[in-house]
Amino acid sequence: MPSTTSKNVLLVHAHPEPTSATRHLVQVAIHTMEAQGHTVTQSDLYGIGWKAVFDQDDFLIRANPERLAFIDESGHAYATGSQTPDVEREQAKLAAADAVILLFPLWWFGMPAIMKGWIDRVWAFGLAYGYQGAGNTYRYGEGGLAGKRAMLAVTVGGPAIDYGPRGINGPLEQLLFPITHGSLFFPGMQVLPTFAVYDAVRIDAGRMALIESDWQTRLQDLFDSAPIAFRTQNGGDYPDRHVLADDVVPGVFGLDAHIKA
Repeated sequence: MPSTTSKNVLLVHAHPEPTSATRHLVQVAIHTMEAQGHTVTQSDLYGIGWKAVFDQDDFLIRANPERLAFIDESGHAYATGSQTPDVEREQAKLAAADAVILLFPLWWFGMPAIMKGWIDRVWAFGLAYGYQGAGNTYRYGEGGLAGKRAMLAVTVGGPAIDYGPRGINGPLEQLLFPITHGSLFFPGMQVLPTFAVYDAVRIDAGRMALIESDWQTRLQDLFDSAPIAFRTQNGGDYPDRHVLADDVVPGVFGLDAHIKA
């Protein structure tokens, strides 16, 4: 049964067209989650004119004015409360969220630049990496965002067959691995399987109704369904915190080795 406990859900979305399939998924998500009693917060990245470029303007008080070292400056800004106001607002939303849903169109096999820029700027050193000043001790299953759930909702222009196990574009979850495993699981979030809408530029009313129904079902199970079984760094599979142990799925290489069967 879906969870009945009220939660906070952050919807971060990136599409400039109000009538797009992505924005339609946003509206369905708002209505579905609020009907369950959850509190929904949005970050409409195009709507707020989010600054996508991570650069020197993100650091109001420089630790080193002579050389721009992003890790050092990010950590200094986060630790001293000298981040830019827009970043602090997004981090406050993130801190309050029990679940984060990123909704975006698949552009050149990844997220739009504006959403990548949201992660670049909001995922500060000391929060999403370098947690507790302990380097890479707390990552891949642990870290500043541990305890939160995350999910991608992706609209794809091409047909599903192109993204099948032997499809010409490659399996969608593998294409999104840098986001699900890297951007989300790295700082500790539990990541659910991606909700994908294929042929997003050719959706008639009948298929949209089916998409809405499937999306509502996924949202209703947001806090109960099993996350992707990524291997945790500190769970014993990586004795040196870098490479899988020889006795863990021997003979399996690449992305699949980092997911439990």
